[in-house]
Amino acid sequence: MEDDFEFPTASNMEEDEMGIPEDDPVSPILKVGEEKEMGKNGLKKKLVKEGQGWETPANGDEVEVHYTGTLLDGTKFDSSRDRGTPFKFKLGLGQVIKGWDEGIKTMKKGENAVFTIPPELAYGESGSPPTIPPNATLQFDVELLSWTSVKDICKDGGILKKILVEGEKWENPKNLDEVFVKFEACLEDGTLILKSDGVEFTVGDGYFCPALAKAVKTMKKGEKVLLTVKPQYAFGEDGRLAVGSECAVPPNATFHITLELVSWKSVSDVTKDKKVLKKILTEGDGYDRPNDGTVVQVKLIGKLPDGKIFEKKGHDEETFEFKIDEEQVIDGLDKAVKTMKKGEHALIIIQPEYAFGSSESRQELAVVPANSSVYYEVEMVSFVKEKESWEMNTQEKIEAAGKKKGGGNALFKACRYERASKRYEKAAKFIEYDSSFNDEEKQQAKLLKVTCNLNNAACKLKLKDYKQAENLCTTVLELDDRNVKALYRRAQAYIQLVDLDLAEADIKRALEIDPDNRDVKLEYRVLKEKIREYNKRDAQFYGNIFAKMNKLEQSKAAKQEPSPMAIDGKA
Repeated sequence: MEDDFEFPTASNMEEDEMGIPEDDPVSPILKVGEEKEMGKNGLKKKLVKEGQGWETPANGDEVEVHYTGTLLDGTKFDSSRDRGTPFKFKLGLGQVIKGWDEGIKTMKKGENAVFTIPPELAYGESGSPPTIPPNATLQFDVELLSWTSVKDICKDGGILKKILVEGEKWENPKNLDEVFVKFEACLEDGTLILKSDGVEFTVGDGYFCPALAKAVKTMKKGEKVLLTVKPQYAFGEDGRLAVGSECAVPPNATFHITLELVSWKSVSDVTKDKKVLKKILTEGDGYDRPNDGTVVQVKLIGKLPDGKIFEKKGHDEETFEFKIDEEQVIDGLDKAVKTMKKGEHALIIIQPEYAFGSSESRQELAVVPANSSVYYEVEMVSFVKEKESWEMNTQEKIEAAGKKKGGGNALFKACRYERASKRYEKAAKFIEYDSSFNDEEKQQAKLLKVTCNLNNAACKLKLKDYKQAENLCTTVLELDDRNVKALYRRAQAYIQLVDLDLAEADIKRALEIDPDNRDVKLEYRVLKEKIREYNKRDAQFYGNIFAKMNKLEQSKAAKQEPSPMAIDGKA
């Protein structure tokens, strides 16, 4: 047996033997000593020793194995164990026979298995003289020692990532996050272009070349990788001139970049419109966060864009306390604090729409100019959450619903319809499920449901959300089919939705129940005017259509009228 025996590479194999088969084998669940066929191509696997964990290598990964290869009669033709050196190759790239590419991707780290490989997945009709005869079925005793993951980040071969040091946890940075990295970028010939022992940048803005931002979004904290970067993700066809201490980059240059993600600050878009951003400076404890109605204790400093402090609370005296969703602080601060954990320290950046708006505002330590963005450094010291519905007994649910309804009424009178609507929704949710209520509590809950949904429907009409107003009134009518207010408000919604027949039916039903109701009578007049208006519009519309059709018919008739016969004077 020759010590320098090697597996044939893709260039040594027939063209139809290269690459990976169309049907990837499904890894069967095996017990030690058990053998099963894998896939549909005749490959068999017998488990000798179980591996660790659950991960298996993927195509492109660099695997390291020990193996012994024999013919079916037991003749050994090769062994890395005899040489004392593990064999390395890249999985799934045709660097080894197909049977290996198919089989080894089913193995776990430390696993030992025997693969029986048919000729079609080995050396075929030609064999590999002098050691492997034609049409030979082979057996390989393989131990998977380890592998290094190589990921094709963009799925086009443009950025290949090889993990050198595994990272911590499972989170990856996102576009808004600020990452702190170390990196070294070299050309293929080893020429150093740029080295940094630490630089911070926002992922979405990128740094140095496009590959850095794309790669860092796939990395974990503490992870270190080697990137192979093609020109389209580096500096392209044109390259780059020398910039300061950075060397010039030639056209169409491929890079090797060693990149380490040291840490990052998570930045979240609180309002989903990038107008309230929260950057976490210190992570909080646990998973719990405030809900609406929670009393929070915080330390905060409010600053203008130039760094001038306009507000400072909770630092020199007791912590500053306020209640979430009660308009006790500006809207952006209220929304951001609701996302914080106990012990969290964050920088909150708030645009004018969620801060002090278009008016100048005098604060504790300075004046906030009109249309000014503001910055708050906030530390969440502690909070006491409002009880959730499932934590309450039946009487507490009814009391909580009543309080929320009262808050909604106050907001409605102040023309704060959107916030009032939310209060009514929360009130209704407290008493949504009343199966555990006694008869008296069920009556109380029913009355509250009717009132909250009716008031919410009034909010939706003001907000021009007519479909939701219709739905809320329908909910009320399911509880009380003679509720005149529900019929009246649903009719208002139907009129705006141009469902005039349904509006008329509701108004007539309301007048049957309460013939003297002035509001309903006035709405009936509005409805009749709308019907006249739409009838007039319809008559005009169809009149125009008929006129155009008549013209078209006349035009066709004129074209079809026979021409008079010409008379030849010479006849």
